[in-house]
Parts: sequence; structure tokens; C-alpha cells
Amino acid sequence: MQWMGRRESSNAEEGSSSGGGGRMALGGGVLGIIGFVIYMFTGVNPTEMLQGGNSGQSQGTQQNTKLTQSKSDEQKFARVVLADTEDTWNQLFKDMGRTYKEPTIHFFEEGVETSGCGFAGSATGPFYCPGDQKVFLDLSFFTELEQRFGAAGDFARAYVIAHEVGHHVQKLLGVSDKMDQARQQLSEEEYNKLSVKLELQADFYAGVWAYYENKRGLLEAGDIGEALNAANAIGDDRLTKGQVSPDSFTHGTSAQRVYWFKKGFETGDVKQGDTFNSPDLN
Repeated sequence: MQWMGRRESSNAEEGSSSGGGGRMALGGGVLGIIGFVIYMFTGVNPTEMLQGGNSGQSQGTQQNTKLTQSKSDEQKFARVVLADTEDTWNQLFKDMGRTYKEPTIHFFEEGVETSGCGFAGSATGPFYCPGDQKVFLDLSFFTELEQRFGAAGDFARAYVIAHEVGHHVQKLLGVSDKMDQARQQLSEEEYNKLSVKLELQADFYAGVWAYYENKRGLLEAGDIGEALNAANAIGDDRLTKGQVSPDSFTHGTSAQRVYWFKKGFETGDVKQGDTFNSPDLN
């Protein structure tokens, strides 16, 4: 991916937290890698920990500092990717007759206290909090993505960020709010099925973004392969190694995640991302 020397998003901040109440924000955008480990060892479904709106209760305080310049190449990269998502979604929302409200990326280390989703440790992985309308990212995750899950390459990292921004798109389009309402009415198994569709739609939106990156001539040979490898590496079936029933899946199988990212990339058409009414997922 051609990113060096290009525009960085100004919607970036970092902050430190003290205290640690609230609940972990594992859903609504997190890739959920550690969530499955939690499920396997405790039997607690990670979606139970999600605070999707502003209902999360936070104990402790947080001081955020808006970043005027990047401190590392990894920050620069993340901000360039975020800037590119801004370019894509601003135009697509304009085409839909809507206004795109750009999210903020919040860099943290070890743990973070959010306003809308409570406390989250680095083990949570990258996540989007709908209540804050922010993407939270501990950059050390990129090392884990490569070394632990074998998903190397800058576009594998870009896919992660674009996926979280996909959840922000869902928030702006009202999908996340509908999920919150459904959560109160459905059984855990039924809600898990909706959660899978939510995550697959975020993968589709990441693919749509990649379509426009390619159209701008910013992709390099092997980039899409890196993204597909990352999507394949974090499917529910691979992460749980068959130890969790498909009824408990919350993010989709490797094949499903690859399929929906590829569909977004091949079509670039937002209208084709209705995973909730897809015959293959009903």
C-alpha cells in the first residue's frame, strides 16, 4: 500500500486512563480475538460484555490529547488509512444524500477507559465504541496480528482499521442502534446470528473501501492477498479450533469473512452489503 508521505487524518488522539471500572468493550467493532479465548475458558459469550450505546458506566478518569503530529511510523500509517477511509466514506455518504461524520482514532497502551463502552484492556484488540464514535487501537496489536495469527503486511493492518470504520458506518446508518434494540428481545443464540451478520457487513464495508483505494491507484501487488489472509485468520472456526459450537459464533467463519470482504472489493457497491437479508446467512 502506498502510504508514506500522504495525508494523515487530524481525527486522532491518545490518552491515559486511571481506575478501571465499567465493562470491556468487545463487540460492535472489535475483531474479538481474545473474546473467543474468554468464551473457551469461562463460557462467557464476549457479546455479553458489549456496551453498545452510552449506557456503559465508567469508573476512573481519562485525559485525551488531540494529536497534531504522529509519534511513530505505525501511528502515521494508521492515520493515513483513516484519512483514506474519510475520503471514501465522505463521498459515498454524499452520493447517498447523507453527511458523513468522521470518527476519531484513539491510540492507547495497556488499557483505556471509554465513555460509552467502559474499560477495555489491550487484550481486547482494536474495537469501535458506538457511544464514543471512536476507533480504539493499541498499536501493539499489529505485532500480535503478524506473529500470533500469521497475518503480515501493511494491508492486513489497513483491513483491521477499515473494518472498525465499517462499524462506524453502521452506527451512522442506524444499524448498530437496531442491534441494541434486538439484543433486548432475542435469545443469545439468535443474537449471535445477528452479530455475525453485523461483523460480515463491516468486512464488506472494508472491502468497499479497498475497492476505492485500488481505483485511486494506491494498492500494490499482494495487498488484497494480505487482507484476505487476515480475514481468513480471524474467522470464528479458526480461532476456536472447533471447540465452540457454530451457534456461539459472533464474527463469522473464515470463509464468510473472506467472501464478504471480496464482495465489497469486487463491487464497490454499498447497496450489495445487506448481510442481514442475505439468503446465505438466513
